[in-house]
Amino acid sequence: MSRLASPLLQHYIKLTEFLGYALGPDYEVALHDLTDKDRSIVAIANNHVSGREVGAPLTNVALRILRDKSYENQDYILHYLGVSSTGKSLRSSTMFIKEDGKLVRMLCINFDDSRFQAVSDALLRLCHPDHFVDTNFQVDETVAERFVPTERFHNSIHGVATEAVLRELDRRSITADRLNSEERIQIISALDSEGIFLLKGAVKDVADALECSQASVYRYLSLIRKEEA
Repeated sequence: MSRLASPLLQHYIKLTEFLGYALGPDYEVALHDLTDKDRSIVAIANNHVSGREVGAPLTNVALRILRDKSYENQDYILHYLGVSSTGKSLRSSTMFIKEDGKLVRMLCINFDDSRFQAVSDALLRLCHPDHFVDTNFQVDETVAERFVPTERFHNSIHGVATEAVLRELDRRSITADRLNSEERIQIISALDSEGIFLLKGAVKDVADALECSQASVYRYLSLIRKEEA
């Protein structure tokens, strides 16, 4: 039976549509069904906000939540930073939908407040010098990431996995062609902690981005998980 045949899922799909209309075009509402993490989005309203479609995979934040099981101690997370496919900052919130304690769905709202920020910025600059506004009214993304990493939105597993690798390479200020075995293991360990390998096709994309074979990625994962056991 198709997962979409579930009456309860249909209820949440209708709720997604309703919230999209009720909140307006600056609010994207996305429903993830976790029976298929690779194609988890089953409904999305105002999808121009992130640029995703039905069938897009879980985000980096959702994968991390599944990996660290933080959903067990809370029912939602509010107002963390997201970034759209065009690089626009979003204010994101996620509700965890559970059945008998098991996380089965996520209902996510991504708010594009850029129009309101532009008005706010213009008003502040009427009252204060530009350098004062730039110094005192900017969001420090590094502080925000200590609690929840910036959420990135992609339509494919390739996009999720490749960006995760590039982010790790950037943190180390190194390119893939200059990595040694130990550095590859460290990166793969970080990706595993973030839940990237919960996506079925991620190994191939990670291997391509790290310029190594899929067999090497599987071997490194085996070593990492053996040490953690």
